[in-house]
Order: sequence, then structure tokens, then C-alpha cells
Amino acid sequence: MLTPVVDEDGAPFWEYAARGELRVQGCADCGELRFPPRPCCPHCQSFAAEWRLMSGRGRIWSYVLPHPPLLPDYAAQAPYNAVVVELAEAPRIRLVGNVVAAPDAALDSVDPGRLRIGAGVKVAFTEIDGMAVPRWILERG
Repeated sequence: MLTPVVDEDGAPFWEYAARGELRVQGCADCGELRFPPRPCCPHCQSFAAEWRLMSGRGRIWSYVLPHPPLLPDYAAQAPYNAVVVELAEAPRIRLVGNVVAAPDAALDSVDPGRLRIGAGVKVAFTEIDGMAVPRWILERG
């Protein structure tokens, strides 16, 4: 499986994830949220940043079902989903991940027929190679 590459700007995101918290970088001056994390606010050019706790809720903004899988390590779990989730309290912030039946479930644990644009999801963290990685669980069966 692929694990994220942690850089200096994104390191706090992964530190909070290890605690089970979904946080997004925001500007400490103008208040705008930004993702991916970066040193300078694209709205006001401030270098003052803070990490705001999110509810962990969102909706599926888009998704794909790779056939065949693009990476050989994922072939055994095909068909699986890759989703773009729009955060509830920050609609311009979108995270990429997978919808699974439970935090540690396989990537193919949700029937692709259950996925819908706009479906509510909530974050769940699982450990992959020593890192807490966000995944998504459907809010309604």
C-alpha cells in the first residue's frame, strides 16, 4: 500500500491524524482555511497559520472505481473506490481517500453501488505502515 509523504508544511496534519483528529490549516490573520497545507495564505499572503479542528463530516464530491487498478499492489482489492470528500464546515476543502465499511476494512469493503455524489460520510482513521490515514465511512446504510 502507498503511504503519504510527509513534508514540513503537512507534518502537523499527520500529527493530528495520529491523535484521531481531522484538522485543516487556516490563516491566523484572515481566517481562510487552506488545503493542502502551505506556508503562505493564498488570500492575504500572511505566513501566520493555525490548525483548526474539523467535525470529520463531509459529503462525497466525486468518486472513481479504477478498473483495472492503476497500481499492482491494489489489484487484489479491485474494484475499490477513490473518493473526493468535501468537508461539511469547509466546502472548498476537499480530501481524497476511500470509503470503507470500517476503519481497518479492505478498500473493497463497500459495494460500489452504495456510493452516490452528495452522500454523507464521516472520517475514520486507520494505521498503515505506522501512519494514521483518514478514510471515510458512509453515514447512512
